Amino acid sequence: MGIDVKVGPHWYRNSNGTVEIEGLPQLELELRKTGGVPVRINFAIFDSGGKLHAKIEANSLVINEQGAYHLERSEKGLILTTTNNKKRVLTIRVEDNNQVEISEGEFYTLKGHILKITPQEWSVEKTTGVAGETDMKEEPVAIAS
Repeated sequence: MGIDVKVGPHWYRNSNGTVEIEGLPQLELELRKTGGVPVRINFAIFDSGGKLHAKIEANSLVINEQGAYHLERSEKGLILTTTNNKKRVLTIRVEDNNQVEISEGEFYTLKGHILKITPQEWSVEKTTGVAGETDMKEEPVAIAS
């Protein structure tokens, strides 16, 4: 069964749980049925030069250069913020119907571009995603590909 993922206002239905940004996988989502956080994520965070700056594996920060990030887990999901100014890097929430929502975020892609996610749109470089729905047919969610 595929995972419905909402990035900003756009639904990517029936995905395989991988989110590809500019053609490269950067985020993996897996729904969990047991207690605790209802989604398990792996996420790579880069700096502007494309160098790995932090990494989340199975909901834990395993790499965190200079303690730059703070990860908060809840019964509904996870929020990753920058430690110094509390800016939201990634907000993931799982709704009761097992749909994953990435409502807010701002981080560098592997190619050194900034991906901004708001409830109204997502944008990378000159590509913007608005409200809508795409059936991914068990393929990765493709953003700005």
